[in-house]
Amino acid sequence: MTTPLALEDLDWHDDAINMIRAWAESGLPFSSDDLRRSMRPAPNPNDYGNAFQAARRLGFITSVGFKESNQPSRKGGVIRVWAKPKEEQ
Repeated sequence: MTTPLALEDLDWHDDAINMIRAWAESGLPFSSDDLRRSMRPAPNPNDYGNAFQAARRLGFITSVGFKESNQPSRKGGVIRVWAKPKEEQ
């Protein structure tokens, strides 16, 4: 079932990218698990990946590895670990 447009969280994507950028500036690695724990739920489960891909296209982050997710909904699936690109650290 889809959410009516009037009830959809239209700011979620921008808020997520801003949070990802702030984490990148910290210099510490992070993953989508961190975003899921730190933000309100995404309007669509695919929005987490979309936010990370947008942040990567903007040059805020780069992939630095992989780990198993600790989110029950991911059932131990492999997720990327992200950080600020090295040339900017």
